[in-house]
Amino acid sequence: MMAATQSSSWADLQMDILGLVLRRLPSLADRVRLRAVCRPWCSNAQLLTLPPPFPWLNLLDGTFLSISDGEIHRMPLPDDASCYGSIDNWLFLTDSDDGCSLMNPFSKATLQLPKLARIWHHERGNAYNACTRLFYKLAVPLPLDLSSDSLVAVLINDPLRHSVVCIVHRSIATDSFRFHDRPFKNNFYDIAFCGGKLYALSCGKLFTVEMSEVHIEKPKVPHVECIVEDFPIESHSQPCPENHICVTWPYLVESGGRLLNVIRLVGVPFPPEDDDDIFKDSLTFSFEVYEADLNTGSRMWRRVESLGDQALFVGRHCSKSLSAAEYVGAQEDCIYFMCDDYFRSDEDPLCDAGIYNMRSGVITPLLQENTAPRLHPTGEGHPTWFFPADGAM
Repeated sequence: MMAATQSSSWADLQMDILGLVLRRLPSLADRVRLRAVCRPWCSNAQLLTLPPPFPWLNLLDGTFLSISDGEIHRMPLPDDASCYGSIDNWLFLTDSDDGCSLMNPFSKATLQLPKLARIWHHERGNAYNACTRLFYKLAVPLPLDLSSDSLVAVLINDPLRHSVVCIVHRSIATDSFRFHDRPFKNNFYDIAFCGGKLYALSCGKLFTVEMSEVHIEKPKVPHVECIVEDFPIESHSQPCPENHICVTWPYLVESGGRLLNVIRLVGVPFPPEDDDDIFKDSLTFSFEVYEADLNTGSRMWRRVESLGDQALFVGRHCSKSLSAAEYVGAQEDCIYFMCDDYFRSDEDPLCDAGIYNMRSGVITPLLQENTAPRLHPTGEGHPTWFFPADGAM
């Protein structure tokens, strides 16, 4: 018995115990370090079904911030490429020649997209300068890891919120549309798929975008219909801070089969101390959530008081709803947000970032002070959420 005890080692750790340890590690990097201890741990870990690692924040220049522990990871981008958004664990990249692509930074798999900036400028006409700064939001009906042949819907905005929606299939721009072509008065703020259908949000109105199944190889947009009317005017859940005015920004998020309009309330100092940068000291102070009634035909938004076991990660370039029970360390009934203001995109993405608790109405820091690095993103692009898959590294 003594000889058997002396011959045992960490490599002999039983798989169920190894699984218990791995399931308590929200950081992908910590899981990689554990697997690297020895070959038996590495091979046994590959046989385990683990919860997804905690999301990261992409910081433009090929660096990623792990939200669970504040650790910085680097995965260099292709030469001359900048990140302007993401879908799950795929980055949306553009280059100096207006080339666009989606890339998985772990596997290096790449999906080519058409030159979207040129499509936007073509739709908007010659009145718009070719140097206009553009912002992108991409949405897919199915995860790209499951269906790389999926349609991709792209919302393109400029700082004045002039917008174009482009439908892409197999790297070809098959159709595009904007409000000028339709009997609408406003521009789109956000898009999202829910139940396989594409929806677009504009000033509280929700539109469904129908695509012809007859032209699946080259789908068109034959019909855009308003299905939920104007946003209800209600008093905010929390008053705007004194000597501030309230500005709002909506995020359209699919969550457990529901389509949510997540309203971010930002207090902007008034009168501003710096007329050249009125948003310099703006700060998020609350959120409100509304659900689109897609079943009864009431054409209304319903106020949502609870997200249940869901955690929302919202951003202008990527929003996603997760089951907190499946992600170690995630807080249920909470909204995770970062600084993604167009006018402050070159600042620390943690300068107006936090976790909003739907139950208490309290905002806590996205990272604790002892783990939060001081970030100064460099390079072109915009910070965005990134959702690594387990086993990617």
